[in-house]
Amino acid sequence: MRYTDVVVIGAGQAGLSSAYFLRRSGFDHVVLDANPGPGGAWQHRWPTLRMATVHGIFDLPGLRFDQPTPDTPAATALPEYFGAFEREYDLDVRRPVQVRAVRYGPDGRLLVEPAGQEPYAARAVINATGTWTRPFRPYYPGRFLGRQPHTADYRGPAEFAGQRVVVVGGGSSGVQLLMEIAEVAADTAWVTRRPPVFRAGPFTEDHGRQVVARVDERVRAGLPPESVVAVTELPLTPEIEHARATGVLHRRPMFDRLTEHGVAWADGTTWEADVILWATGWRAALDHLAPLELRSPGGGIMMDGTRVVAEPRLHLVGYGPSASTVGANRAGRAAVRELRQLLGDPRDARDPAA
Repeated sequence: MRYTDVVVIGAGQAGLSSAYFLRRSGFDHVVLDANPGPGGAWQHRWPTLRMATVHGIFDLPGLRFDQPTPDTPAATALPEYFGAFEREYDLDVRRPVQVRAVRYGPDGRLLVEPAGQEPYAARAVINATGTWTRPFRPYYPGRFLGRQPHTADYRGPAEFAGQRVVVVGGGSSGVQLLMEIAEVAADTAWVTRRPPVFRAGPFTEDHGRQVVARVDERVRAGLPPESVVAVTELPLTPEIEHARATGVLHRRPMFDRLTEHGVAWADGTTWEADVILWATGWRAALDHLAPLELRSPGGGIMMDGTRVVAEPRLHLVGYGPSASTVGANRAGRAAVRELRQLLGDPRDARDPAA
């Protein structure tokens, strides 16, 4: 058994922000990250995602993010920045470490169980596992014989050359992928549940706060969080304006069922396809927290800020309202502030193994 004050699970922006404030506060802590290297989910993004099309990236605390050239791949720029942050503050990030479960442990501690390793007994846990490992594919009746990749599987437009492609999803990722694929595909159809809302002007920090507040209402009520990205309007860039003018971003309502060779609507309309690309987002990666039995009757985890109402020693950062670059830093700071109030001065903690 290994003893520590706080275990941080995940080393994306929210996890690193938490580790920074834990270090400043004097808490003994460790960061467990399932990824092979720094960068969180950014290291897995598709190669054609460039910094020019990434929503606003907000600095990690204490280290400025120097914007690279617009054509720099996000999967290169952000991992380099995260890695520099880890080195700058000498953060104890251990990887690759997959946390299998968090459960109630001895001496009033939370037991964090990494796969194949000795467990940690922690006075508190900050969970920052994000969503990338839980791509969401909604169910529709019927059977489609073609490919059905998700955004998480996307590696570039070349594999869609000459094909008829349905892109499902009205978020920024779906739009970006659709515009890329339309350049090489035989034909494309864009399908969304709700009509898209386009926003002129930059994605500012003030606008980000307004979006975060909307998501916060749901998690305080114990409902599954709505994605921050899902409630963010689409930026009206020159590229998007061109795609609208040329008909690429002609939105169709959601189909009702799959057919062997495409999709169909209730009015009898059909559209034949070779591929259905699900740009339908992700769900929070929280399976390892199941032993704590935190789900509310509403299906979500009831939150007060970053703190889990049913278990105040557990904070979820990068969940719900903090699942964005604008929310991650504030979430890390807030979680550590509350843990100081709950646990007291970290210098008073005593290692029971000593």
